[in-house]
Amino acid sequence: MKSPALSILFAGWLLTGAAHAGAADHVHASHAWIRVLPGNLPAGAYVTLRNDGDQAIALSGASSTVYADVMLHRSSTAGGMSRMTMVDALSVPAHGEAVLAPAGYHLMLMQANATVKPGDTVRLTLNFTDGSRLATDFLARPANAMDAGDDHSGH
Repeated sequence: MKSPALSILFAGWLLTGAAHAGAADHVHASHAWIRVLPGNLPAGAYVTLRNDGDQAIALSGASSTVYADVMLHRSSTAGGMSRMTMVDALSVPAHGEAVLAPAGYHLMLMQANATVKPGDTVRLTLNFTDGSRLATDFLARPANAMDAGDDHSGH
């Protein structure tokens, strides 16, 4: 016979897990873009993540229906040598932000299953270490782009 207290405890655990596995309510994405390279070369995805929550959260990767594999990487230069390394997570501080940008942290998009051209929008689901997710639309930009191209400060 099951204990009613155990059943209530289990139900509470499921509800708590479901809340964590849902949307990243306190995280907002902006300036999301992809640098598209010719052919089926890997593409880089960049975004600014803003955390309005009271606790830090960590980006652990992403997924996409357009790309077979998405990895979190960091580019760095030391002694005149550039290198790229895969990282497990990127912290987004409480009431702060983390920027994924060229020559720094970025998402490496591998093996597109469809042609992605400048001007296209690609949805990526950003995954966080607490199990939450954030679906974000990324604008495809040409290979020579250095930013999202959405600066309207002069308008």
